[in-house]
Amino acid sequence: MKLLPLDWLIVLASLLVCFIPALFFGKRAGRNTAEFFASGRSVPWWLAGLSMVATTFSSDTPNWVTQQVRQYGVAGNWQWWAFVLTGVSTVFFFARLWRRSGVMTDLEFYELRYSGRAASIVRGFRAVYLGLFFNCFIMGMVTLAGCKIANILFGLPPWQTILICGVLNVVFAAHSGLWGVLVIDMVQFFIKMTAVVAAAYFGLVEVARHTGAGDGALAGLRKLVDVLGGQQINFQAGAQPVLSAIDGRGQPVLDILPNFAMSELALMIFLVPIAIGWWANWYPGAEPGGGSYIAQRMLASKSEKDSLGGTLFFNVAHYVLRPWPWILTA
Repeated sequence: MKLLPLDWLIVLASLLVCFIPALFFGKRAGRNTAEFFASGRSVPWWLAGLSMVATTFSSDTPNWVTQQVRQYGVAGNWQWWAFVLTGVSTVFFFARLWRRSGVMTDLEFYELRYSGRAASIVRGFRAVYLGLFFNCFIMGMVTLAGCKIANILFGLPPWQTILICGVLNVVFAAHSGLWGVLVIDMVQFFIKMTAVVAAAYFGLVEVARHTGAGDGALAGLRKLVDVLGGQQINFQAGAQPVLSAIDGRGQPVLDILPNFAMSELALMIFLVPIAIGWWANWYPGAEPGGGSYIAQRMLASKSEKDSLGGTLFFNVAHYVLRPWPWILTA
């Protein structure tokens, strides 16, 4: 892809905006460990919530969601929408308790919950398993997506993307502490939401233009609903899903719920996530009871009320507001 000077200016401005908080909050983060890891426990609910949403908005997230919609229709999102159950339980049962615990990290909680050698073993195991193995797996997924995007936009080979992004992130996180991370999360949230809304908007404009439906995104949306409202996705072993007119033997594209007549599909994308997945899985941002990325921001909140408010805002934005530009793009 050939980038114009304006494109490069936007890239440079984005990088500068990202690193200004690191410079500004670097001195504050160096005061003590509570400032570095928990922002002095003075984060308001809206900043904690925005940071939670931005942290779970990785480079691979829009790609994965659009893929599920293209393969299984809108109902395919139940593979991750099911986690709203653990999100709601975190808001109303655990958010206040996390802040009340007074620990600095979710791993420290194990020393509070248990005692003696067993507590140290559990904490050490979780640190190695989640911090090393699982976290590396997550970073590998988002880095792979970043490499693909950078290759298309800038023509960079994967090793250069990994090196540049790795160095920038390590320097930023080590210097700024959680305060810098929270502020840049807020900035990146608006940058990323602007980008995905723009992608959906211009995609709908193109639909209107190519189909002769009229001008503007609204005309494109009406046309899209008219066409896809009567279409279903058919699945064949070893073949790509194909569209056809609805006859009850496929998954309607725009239906929120799966076609339960297709028992295997309904089991995979709805029944298992709803019955088991939401409480049995551990995934960053969707841990039963909170933990990891979410817990760190609850622990940094300035009060129990802010912890609850930030987590509630995160769940509303994460499950209700943010996915729809991706779904429209798909």
